[in-house]
Amino acid sequence: MESKKAERTVETRKIFGTNRSVVALGVARMADSVGNSFLIVVLPLYIASQSVTGDTFGLSTSLITGIVLSLFGVVSSITQPFVGRLSDKTGKRKLFVIIGLVLFFFANAAFTFADTYVSLLVVRAVQGVGAALTITSSVALVSEVSTNSNRGNNMGVFNTLRLIGFGVGPLLSGVLIEAGPYNLPIFGETSGFNAAFYIASASALLSIILVMWLVKDSSESKPSQKPLKIRVLSKEKGKVLDPIFALALATLIMSIGFSLLAPIETETNERLSQGPFLFSVEFTAMVAALALVQPLVGRLSDKYGRKIFIISGMICLIPFTLAQGFATEPWHMITARALQGVSASMVFAPALALAGDLAEKGQAGSQLSLLTMAFGIGISIGALLAGYAVGFGYLTPFAVGACMAAVGVVVVSTQIAKKI
Repeated sequence: MESKKAERTVETRKIFGTNRSVVALGVARMADSVGNSFLIVVLPLYIASQSVTGDTFGLSTSLITGIVLSLFGVVSSITQPFVGRLSDKTGKRKLFVIIGLVLFFFANAAFTFADTYVSLLVVRAVQGVGAALTITSSVALVSEVSTNSNRGNNMGVFNTLRLIGFGVGPLLSGVLIEAGPYNLPIFGETSGFNAAFYIASASALLSIILVMWLVKDSSESKPSQKPLKIRVLSKEKGKVLDPIFALALATLIMSIGFSLLAPIETETNERLSQGPFLFSVEFTAMVAALALVQPLVGRLSDKYGRKIFIISGMICLIPFTLAQGFATEPWHMITARALQGVSASMVFAPALALAGDLAEKGQAGSQLSLLTMAFGIGISIGALLAGYAVGFGYLTPFAVGACMAAVGVVVVSTQIAKKI
């Protein structure tokens, strides 16, 4: 009795009104995201600096760079459902998060020795597995320490902290590289690239310490021997798609729109007569808006229901995605991106919370992995779509993204029950 009482006390301990484990996981993912988002800026520059040699497999440098960058997301997305299933079977969410962060720690440090394309691809693949372990298990744990009355708030807080790290990392990495080389006490003189890799590794180590110290598995995180249940088709009369699968499609569409701008930086800068700094402001505007608004939206979805926010967010994504294609001034793009971020926040946190509400006991890891996997795949699809479609005119990728958001409105409106 005493141990059960103590366990409940730990699980309900709160920081600023939010479960302590949720805040700790969010801060850990924030630290980890700072290190990983470093690599978005660092790796292309690292390859361009001719620090990497060896066989390019007959591919151009730009193409092999794209493969190195995208391999992380591909491996992570493919692995997530399997990792989610394993964490369901063992009930050890915290352990899986720590193992994933340990892989990040070693992989980030390994970049200092990665001087061939083969070694870069291997390290990125290991990072992808680490991401799958960390993402699926942490989202499942956030869901399990929550109830239907606070799951939206918890998902919003968790995602906001993670996105803060994702937004800060690229800005810091650019400064870090330009200010190098450095004379470090232990490592001696080191380049800005190696300094970035060291900090990325240190951020993973900090995350490991935070999770080990502050995070506890929920009493709901028990080993489950239930067979894997990931459905595409609905069992409900009058519906075609399973509601969790429908939420995954909405998340996929939202994340496609999220990543349309990054691959067409050159075209955007020429169109808006701007430099890299303003482009970084435009890119960050969406991330900042998404991070700021998510906790509020999540809290409101706990009170007023999830579906209304998801549909409203998808509707708003239509004009705000399309508006980017008509932008002719930097402030046009900044405004449109910020409003797109607000709209995306109305989809992201409530969709994760609703999936958590609907997930069967002992299936949270595998069923919620559909949404986290959809987000990663959507980022990759959006980048490929923009790079291809911009050849038909600057408006084209944004028009396609807006049309897909309209499809998302129909999917959520028709395939998810009214009373949610």
